[in-house]
Formats: sequence, structure tokens, C-alpha cells
Amino acid sequence: MLSSNLLRSVFPVSSEWVFSCIKCGSRRYCQKPFKKLTISDALSTKALGSNIRIQGWVRSVRSQKEHLFLHVNDGSSLQPLQVVASHDLNDRGLTFGSAIDVSGSLEKSPSGKQNVELHAKQIQVTGKCDPTEFPFKIKERHSLEYIRQFPHLRCRTNVFSALLRVRSEATSAIQSFFKDNGFIQIHTPVITSNDCEGAGELFQVEPASRDKQQDERDPHYFSVPTYLTVSGQLHLEVMAGAFPAVYTFGPTFRAENSQSRRHLAEFYMVEAEISFTESLEDVMTVMEHLFKASTEHVLTHCAEDVELFHKFVAPGHRGQVDLMLSRKFNVISYTEAIDILNRSSQIFTFPTKWGCDLQTEHEKYLVKHCGNIPVFVTDYPYDLKPFYARDNQDHPRHTAAAVDLLVPGVGELCGGSLREERLEILRSRIIQAGMEDAYEWYLQLRQFGSVPHGGFGMGFERYLQCILGVDNIKDVIPFARFSHSCLL
Repeated sequence: MLSSNLLRSVFPVSSEWVFSCIKCGSRRYCQKPFKKLTISDALSTKALGSNIRIQGWVRSVRSQKEHLFLHVNDGSSLQPLQVVASHDLNDRGLTFGSAIDVSGSLEKSPSGKQNVELHAKQIQVTGKCDPTEFPFKIKERHSLEYIRQFPHLRCRTNVFSALLRVRSEATSAIQSFFKDNGFIQIHTPVITSNDCEGAGELFQVEPASRDKQQDERDPHYFSVPTYLTVSGQLHLEVMAGAFPAVYTFGPTFRAENSQSRRHLAEFYMVEAEISFTESLEDVMTVMEHLFKASTEHVLTHCAEDVELFHKFVAPGHRGQVDLMLSRKFNVISYTEAIDILNRSSQIFTFPTKWGCDLQTEHEKYLVKHCGNIPVFVTDYPYDLKPFYARDNQDHPRHTAAAVDLLVPGVGELCGGSLREERLEILRSRIIQAGMEDAYEWYLQLRQFGSVPHGGFGMGFERYLQCILGVDNIKDVIPFARFSHSCLL
């Protein structure tokens, strides 16, 4: 005969059901088994009248003379499930923050505060929690700054669990957008030998320890200096030589010594490359449609979670999001942007003469000037852009076919360009930059079946900031890495 422990591991039913079957020796069910459900599924009321089993964490405990009331959440929903139990099932371990396993019947609730409640038959405490030591307190609304101190625990809070559900759904929405529009996903490498942006903000990759004799013969593990990627763009350009549209979505790194609200050392980038295009408008169209399609998906599938942010973190921000979705994005040139800034009565910290890079203060002003609707800024000075940006060959002001998308509250969200497909112009600029040896392979892309192409990158965390109204980028990523901080 099978042991009761083995039966428990095979069948997701209560121990009462297992033992009763063993005792009576019947081959038939002695009572209906408990079906394991997420709390999200239980709240949907589809399982009303069923015996169910839920597992989660206690969000509140209320004890009365005859009954015990618990609110339990398992991360699948913003709303908890109310559990009603006989006082006989009370346990000293049933405290705020404890992990429990509950079996019982799902019934319609007589209270108007919830549609259903679980009438518990069994409650097992699987993980105790001392509420006096737990850094989050029951019925207390903690600030994002406070919970940021506990990266190992902040997923237990309503606001951060909501953020993680939004982040997951936004990831799915972005993947769906590209799939629905014929893009092929490419897994670009995290370790690379190129500096795509040319800014020098790189993390070099080497083993922590190596054989000293080996180091003398070859100081580099890969025989060349290697770095954590700052962008997958150049690798996407390789793939754009075989596919009409490709994208990647993964971690990127910047060794920028900054602890600002806008910067991280590790963050996620959505990058796309489109072949057979000579129009910056084609690139801008994909940017705009990606933003709107993904945001509409998130608003539909994470309505409660988004509302939490728009109600408590950024009151009134929903109107801003709806405005961005309902209006076509503005388009201005860099030259027009400089003129707008110079006509402004606002005093800027950074200079606004033609040829200067736009700073965050400039970007936010331009968005506000354009009605708080996202704005594309095109045709930047040629010298401000990397070697791969297409030369507009215009005079007297020399510009590149490059574009940034600026959005309310964040500033730059996306950056893109047409890529220089003309071999001799590209070769000249690479030689001028002293990079001909490192980028010979890049020149070869233009020799063998090259086509006009362009692409862009979108910062995923900045996107989440934009749609949720979160001020600090450290609050929209599971584990924030930035200068002088790498907790966990």
C-alpha cells in the first residue's frame, strides 16, 4: 500500500481526504478533492461552491469570538481573498506576513466588500512571520523610498507586487507587438567586444582570477577586451542583412557614475532594426505604434494595478496617459527645438545653442511646450551622433538622420536613426574615429548585399515610469543596480 506521504505528494488534496480513503479502503472518492487555485482564479467566482485549496501570505488577521477572518494574497491579484474559519483553526503562527495553506469551500460572501470568501476546513502555517520584526506594517501605506531599502522583501507590498505584474504584462505586450508585425526575435549577446554608443561607459569583463603564466601570454580571457553590452544594435544590424525586421529585448549596462532618478547601471532595452527603409518616418511609426499598442494592452490587462499607481503614486496621471494614446505624436527638428528653447522665458542650467546636446531639462520643456504629448526630435547635429548614423549631407548645418522620442515626465524614451549604408562615407567616419581595425566586420556588412535600414532602442524602465507616473527609475525594476549600490 502507498504511504500517506506519497499520496499527498501525488494528489493535490487535503490530508483528511487521503486518510479517509486509506481508512475505508474504498477505491472511490470519500469526498470531493480540493482543487488548487490561484487567488485570482478564486476571485473570478467560476469555482463557486467548489472545494478549493489556496496558498499565499496573510495580509490581515481579525479574530472574533467564534470566527477568524483572514485576507490572503498570493501575488496573482491586487485583491486578497477573504478566508473565514472557525476559531478552532486559529494558530499563534497566523500573523501578518505568514505563509499559509488553506483548504475549504468557496462560497458567495454575504458582505458587499467581496463577492466570494473561502470557508476554511484546514489551515496550515507553512512559514511564520514575526510582525513586530517585519519591516512592513499592517494597514500602513509605505512610500516607495522606504520600501526601496528592502529589495529582498519589497515584492511583499501591494505597490511593488502591482509593479511586477505590470512589468510582466508589458513585457508580454511588447513581444506580441513585434510578433504580430512580423519581427524576428534575436538573442543578442551580453558580452561583446564593441562599444556601440562610443561613450566609453563600459563594464569590462575578465575572470576574477586567472593563471599568472596564462596572463603573461594573453592578458584577456577572450583574447580581446570584452565588455557588458551597452546595446544590441550592431548585432541586430548583422541580422538585418537576412531578415526584413528584427528585435531584441534584454539587459544592457552603463558604467555611468550616476545616482540620479533617471539612470541605472543595469536596465532593459527594447531594440528593433528595419531593413529596406530610407525613411526616418518608418522608424518613428514603429516607435509610436509600439508605445500605444503596449500601453493599451497594459491598461486593459492590468487595470487594477495601474489604477493603484494613478491613485496613490501619481494622482491624476491617468489623464496624461489617455492624452498620449489619443493624440498623434508631434514631430520637430533639432533646429526647431533649439529655437523653441531660445525663445523661452525659462532659465536653463545647460546651454541651448545649436550643436549642444539636449539635456533632461530641455527635453521636459519641449514636451510641455508641445502640449504634454510625446514629441519626436529629428535631424540632430552630425557630430552628436555615433558613427553609424546616416549623414544627411546638408549645409550649412551638418545633421544626421537621427531621432529621439521625448515623453512627459521622463524626457528621452527612445533613440534611433537611419544607419549609414554608403560604404565610403561609413569607412571615412570609422577611420576618422580610429576604429577601422575593430569595425572591419561592420564595413563588410555594407559590401555584401547591404540595404538601407534603420532602427531604435527604447528603455523599458523609462517606459514603465512614463505610463505609471513613477518618478524614480529605481522603483520600476526588481533589483536596482547603480553607482555604489548592488544589493543582493
